[in-house]
Order: sequence, then structure tokens, then C-alpha cells
Amino acid sequence: MKIALMVLVVLSAIGLIITILFQSGRTAGLSGTISGVGESVFGKKKGMDQLLAKFTGVLAAVFLASALGIAIIP
Repeated sequence: MKIALMVLVVLSAIGLIITILFQSGRTAGLSGTISGVGESVFGKKKGMDQLLAKFTGVLAAVFLASALGIAIIP
């Protein structure tokens, strides 16, 4: 059981790294926020960004649960 949880931690960590790297940046710098471009950058996520954000949340929950499971199991 502990080995299965360790494999799950490794796979979810790799998945987290990949999904975070695929997400688009959300910073436009100080000049962008002053001129109003920040509203479009920080606005509603669409399409692939929304899917990646949800997938990142799921992977983070799996990572956290499996890491806690490894810590609890003797």
C-alpha cells in the first residue's frame, strides 16, 4: 500500500509540474496594470487555461492526500 502511494505521489508531482508549466502567465507588469491591460489578463480564464487550472487543482489534492497517506501509514 505504501509503495502504491509513493508511486501516486511521484506521478501527481510530475503531472503538477507539467500542468503548471503549460499554463499561461498572468502578469503584465506595472505598466500593463496601469493602462488597463491587467483587467484582461486577470479576468476570466477561458478554454485551455480553465481546463489546466482545474486539472492542477485535482492533481494538487491527489498529491496532498497521498502524501498524508504515506505519513500516516506505518
